Amino acid sequence: MKDSNNKKSKRNEQSEKLQKVLARAGIASRRQCEVLISAGRIKINNIQAKLGDRITDKDTIKIDNVLLSKHQLENHKTRVLLYHKPEHEICTRSDPQNRPTVFEHLPHLHKGRWIAIGRLDINTSGVLLFTTDGELANLLMHPSYEIEREYAVRIFGEVNELMLKTLRRGVELDDGMAKFNTITFKGGEGINKWYHVILCEGRNREVRRLWESQGVKVSRLIRVRYGNIVLPPLLRPGKFQDLTLEEIESLKSLAKPSTK
Repeated sequence: MKDSNNKKSKRNEQSEKLQKVLARAGIASRRQCEVLISAGRIKINNIQAKLGDRITDKDTIKIDNVLLSKHQLENHKTRVLLYHKPEHEICTRSDPQNRPTVFEHLPHLHKGRWIAIGRLDINTSGVLLFTTDGELANLLMHPSYEIEREYAVRIFGEVNELMLKTLRRGVELDDGMAKFNTITFKGGEGINKWYHVILCEGRNREVRRLWESQGVKVSRLIRVRYGNIVLPPLLRPGKFQDLTLEEIESLKSLAKPSTK
């Protein structure tokens, strides 16, 4: 009995969760891989997989009865793209209204697919990251890691110190409290002023909603930084560039629980 328990323990040490392996191989995000497993589309060693299953490098995996190669599972090279999203593109793979999407400008992949790390709304431009590693995408989007997003915001309307103090302290929005970690004035004339704001969440239209709660309008919004990845000044809207291995490792280092 003791030998049996030791073997089981050793297998668990050498194994990984199925959805984690699939996400790392670029099949989809971890959550989407869980959906595939629940739908009965994944098999391990020709047996239908279930949530909670773990695998080793000796196991075979099929998706819709198509065998995944060992090369794809074991030697998948993580790529991360920095895309300069223009305004008027939407963050979806297809659109019933035939509006342009961010995926139309990305390079073709022979295996796997591009997974967006977060989103930007249709009227927001700037840094949008894509990766072939679903596990990495999941980590970099998870709210517990509190990864900073920095935006350049052009405000139309009068801004006073009380409003700024309120935005730093926190505002109750429809989906809970929200605030800016920092607000920095960047200049401007008349009632058009530029600010840089930093927050550690990616809720829908959060930057716009925070400013609008103070009775002013956001007339331009650009994400200039995600984590430690800054928008290069020479990267034109609609263009992308691969992150270097050092930049990817630097991004991965951010995916650690906050010690605050």
